[in-house]
Amino acid sequence: MLLLLGQIHQALGGALIGSKSIEIVGLAPIASAKAGDITFLSHPQFADQLQKTQASCVIVFPQFQDLASQRGACIVVDNPYAYYARLTQLWKSQHSPEPQAFVHPTAWIDPLAQVHPSARIGPFCWVDAGATIGANTWLKSHVSVSRQCKVGANCIIHSGVVIGADGFGFAPENSHWIKIEQLGGVHIGDDVEIGANSCVDRGALEDTVIENGVKLDNLVQIGHNVHVGAHTAMAGCVGVAGSARIGAHCTIGGGAVVLGHLQLVDHVHISAASVVTRSILQAGNYTGFFPIDHNATWEKNAASLRQLNQLRHRLKGLEKGNT
Repeated sequence: MLLLLGQIHQALGGALIGSKSIEIVGLAPIASAKAGDITFLSHPQFADQLQKTQASCVIVFPQFQDLASQRGACIVVDNPYAYYARLTQLWKSQHSPEPQAFVHPTAWIDPLAQVHPSARIGPFCWVDAGATIGANTWLKSHVSVSRQCKVGANCIIHSGVVIGADGFGFAPENSHWIKIEQLGGVHIGDDVEIGANSCVDRGALEDTVIENGVKLDNLVQIGHNVHVGAHTAMAGCVGVAGSARIGAHCTIGGGAVVLGHLQLVDHVHISAASVVTRSILQAGNYTGFFPIDHNATWEKNAASLRQLNQLRHRLKGLEKGNT
């Protein structure tokens, strides 16, 4: 199966340089693309690969138009990566169209749940009484949506996701724990995608909220009463503890942790494996972890770090004695 370059240009736009009749039979990375493939230049640092690629067409930034056109056909756009993303959607719609609305025979939907007729409910899913599934939303296999949980429109919930498990709430009493019943729900907005085996816990009293356009990778844990702002993205194995508030358009790298009851304002970007131990009230890029090293060296540095406060006080004392 193939698409003509002209069909791609007509559907997605951009400035096409070259013949519309070129046949495109696949999408490929720039380094391994061959004749018949379309590829893209994702970053100027890979410009040296532009002359080497065998692709029939390259999607490029405007500053690379002349260089790209010298080697063959190209599509010039301001954001090649976003254009490539839309191209993957076009390609899939032509070659592997999504299934229409369905409920798999093995899925369980409580009669008191509300599932939009256009939703797709995969094998072994469970939708509890009082849950709501919006239009064009797709629950892949083994997804659980519990009571008082609402999933908006145009969402994709991947296999093994649990929405609405009890939040982690226990009160200590006489050397044991008393369970705090979790009485809130989960509210997930539109255009949200949640990766496989992730969990979004229900709130203790108020709802846990995931706003429109949020993207969560696999194995992400969202604690009870967390609020995640619109179009924020979290990579795999991120953990957000209870009652944290994450702003809009934030990114959190893989394996990072946000402690409970903290606030991150809009446009905060957390590096992978960081541990956020305080609220961040100014937009920007933040990193917080002890650099990896040989174990013996790491232990020495960690021991020195424990003495840092004492050394600080001694230094202040010395400074006072010299004044």
